[in-house]
Amino acid sequence: MQDFKHRVALVTGASTGIGEAIAAELFRRGATVVMTGRHAAPLAAAAARLDPEGRRVMTLRMDVREAPSVQQGIEETVRRCGALHLLVNNAGITGPHEVDIDRYAVEDWHEVIATCLSGTFFGMKYGLPAIVAGGGGAVVNLSSANGVVGIAGIAPYTAAKHGVLGLTRSAALEFATRGVRINAVGPGYVETPAMGTLPAPVRAQMAASHPMGRMATREEVAKTVAFLLSDDSSFTTGAFYSIDGGYTAR
Repeated sequence: MQDFKHRVALVTGASTGIGEAIAAELFRRGATVVMTGRHAAPLAAAAARLDPEGRRVMTLRMDVREAPSVQQGIEETVRRCGALHLLVNNAGITGPHEVDIDRYAVEDWHEVIATCLSGTFFGMKYGLPAIVAGGGGAVVNLSSANGVVGIAGIAPYTAAKHGVLGLTRSAALEFATRGVRINAVGPGYVETPAMGTLPAPVRAQMAASHPMGRMATREEVAKTVAFLLSDDSSFTTGAFYSIDGGYTAR
C-alpha cells in the first residue's frame, strides 16, 4: 500500500459522506489534504475530526457549480501548499427522487447538472494544469452505478453520472502522456450519515438491491479511490471501477 507523504490532495464535497471518508483515508496515508465544500461550519467540523492540530488539513469554501470559485480554490491550494498532485471530484447531489422527466423542474435539472457534471469539468479544467505543473499525479471522479445503467425517477442525476464517465475517458486520453492518470468509480448505495436518516424499510430495500445484500461502507469506497490515486495503479487510466456489490453485473 503506497503512502502519500509529500503529496497534496484536494477533495471536493469533503464535509460529510463519501468525501469525508476519502479525505480521511488520504490523510491516514500521509497526504496533505485540502477539504472543500460550500458551507464553512460543517467543513471546519470535519477537518477538526480528522486533524485536530491542523497540521496536514486545510479547508476551502468552494462552490463547484461556479467556475471562478473552483479556479480560485485550485490557485489557493497551490499557493498555500506548494503544489497539487491528487484530485477527487466527489461533490454531487441526486436531486428530487421519483420524478419523471415530464414533471421534472427545469431549475432542478440545472442544479443537478451544474453540481455533478459541470463541477467535475471545472475541477479538471483548473486542476489538471496544476497537477502537470506539480510534476504529475492522478484524478478520480465520482460517478455512480447510475453512470452505466438507467434508473427511472432520477434522470438528471443518471445523465450527469453518465456524463462524468465521458469526461473521465476523454480527459484520460488527453493527459495520458502528460503525467496524469484519470479514472472514475461507481458506488452503489453507501452507508453515509444521510442514509442513516432514512426509514429502516427504505434502507433495507436499498441494501437488498445489491447482490451482496448490503450497502457499501464509506471506507470501502475510499480505499478504492486511494488505490486509483496511488502508483499501485500506475498503468490504469480512463477506467471505471464499480463499487456496487454486483449491482451492475446483472
